Amino acid sequence: MGEEQKKEMSFLDHLEELRWHLIRSFIAIFVFAVLAFIFKEFVFDEIILAPSTPDFFTNRFLCNLANQFSMPSLCINQTPLTLQNINMSGQFTTHIWVSFIAGVIAAFPYIFWEIWSFIKPALYPDELRHSRGAIFFTSLLFITGILFSYYIICPLSVQFLGNYQVSSQVENIVNLGSYISTITSIVLAGGIIFELPVFIFFLAKAGLVTADFLKTYRRHAIVVALLLAAIITPPDIVSQILVCLPLIVLYEAGIVIAKHIEKNREEESKN
Repeated sequence: MGEEQKKEMSFLDHLEELRWHLIRSFIAIFVFAVLAFIFKEFVFDEIILAPSTPDFFTNRFLCNLANQFSMPSLCINQTPLTLQNINMSGQFTTHIWVSFIAGVIAAFPYIFWEIWSFIKPALYPDELRHSRGAIFFTSLLFITGILFSYYIICPLSVQFLGNYQVSSQVENIVNLGSYISTITSIVLAGGIIFELPVFIFFLAKAGLVTADFLKTYRRHAIVVALLLAAIITPPDIVSQILVCLPLIVLYEAGIVIAKHIEKNREEESKN
């Protein structure tokens, strides 16, 4: 009975510890969300709405290329989108939602640090040794995915979807909520997808996947990458290729990671 109580208390202690990790993570999200809410002009004018303006970095860069190589089709988003709000509380609820998303993105490194702090005590010394830099690389991949989606996919999506017409008689006046959901979904999807090597790392550590398995299903992975690219980008070939190529590179990086884990496991078994 004493042993059962000890195990039960140990389990409850773990739950209590997990609860505090989650509470601190939510506090971090809340703090960054409040900051984003306060500085709404910067968040909306300089970040959210920027990909639709001619002064955005990617739009200016592509226009300069278009002028140098006489390819006018490269010059995108030279006419800012006409956005409108049709709901009484639309702008206020959008403000809250965007602030929350900004809070999640800004707090992500700290959130992962909290998750890692909870998992770390359960790891063996050799696992800890091979997991050095986990917080740094996970955060780096997430931020890279965010920036890639924001600077590459978002302006191309805005150009394609914002100017696509079924008829010259139909004018595009985009709803604010539709624009915001498009931008945020693309950015978040990019951040999550770029975590693919991390997912493969944990699966390989758990013995659920191997390098040979990943190589065998490489063609299937390419098809899945194409499908994901088609889902998170507008239906044009350029955007889909731009998303698909990094996914394939990340998958190949996952194969290298899995092979490295297997090599370390073999060396440890010999010793």
